[in-house]
Amino acid sequence: MPDHPQKPCCHPGCKELVRGVARCEAHAKARKKEVDARRPNATDRGYGGRWRKVREQFLRNNPLCIKCLEDGLIVAANVVDHIIDHKGNKQLFWDEGNFQPLCKPCHDRKTAQTVWHGGAN
Repeated sequence: MPDHPQKPCCHPGCKELVRGVARCEAHAKARKKEVDARRPNATDRGYGGRWRKVREQFLRNNPLCIKCLEDGLIVAANVVDHIIDHKGNKQLFWDEGNFQPLCKPCHDRKTAQTVWHGGAN
């Protein structure tokens, strides 16, 4: 796969060259901090005590990462992922048919793809 050409960081006035990303490391960290400061906390997003209990039970019943299993690997799941992003829809949030067990690397990969491609899955 060819490398992306270098280009300046998109932060106004920054001349740092980046490859394949929009911002240099310093401005990416600052941007993440800004976004996180505006984001509701986990409990306000629905991930409170009730979620922790549902999550624990789901992982007890589904202990292996399904993405790793597809590749023939046996890896413990430690994340309950919403297959379709619930976007605040409580019915979809609590629908166990919308849950899948993933390991953190598989979840992070899915999340990064969703953010970059603008869709779920």
